[in-house]
Amino acid sequence: MTTFDDRESAFENKFAHDAEMQFKADARANKLLGQWAAGLLGKTGAEAEAYVKEVVTSDFEEAGHEDVFRKVSGDLGDKADEATIRAKMAECSAEAKRQLLEE
Repeated sequence: MTTFDDRESAFENKFAHDAEMQFKADARANKLLGQWAAGLLGKTGAEAEAYVKEVVTSDFEEAGHEDVFRKVSGDLGDKADEATIRAKMAECSAEAKRQLLEE
């Protein structure tokens, strides 16, 4: 293998690793957001766990985070406004990344 091939392979491996880490961070952030929203909705136990799964899977509808926002916003109604939900999404994202770095 040439040095160029080694570098190409290293960049491909880094890209794959970064993509996997981003996926994990997004899923964990959605889980944290779902737990927060479940609490606001008064859901506990199995009902809360099922709701968290709904929030996590809602992220697969389209690229980006708007699908998750729509899901949570629609479910919360007047319990939280747009600014509060978006701030919580940002907080959950930062927390998820922090947790992954600590693993």
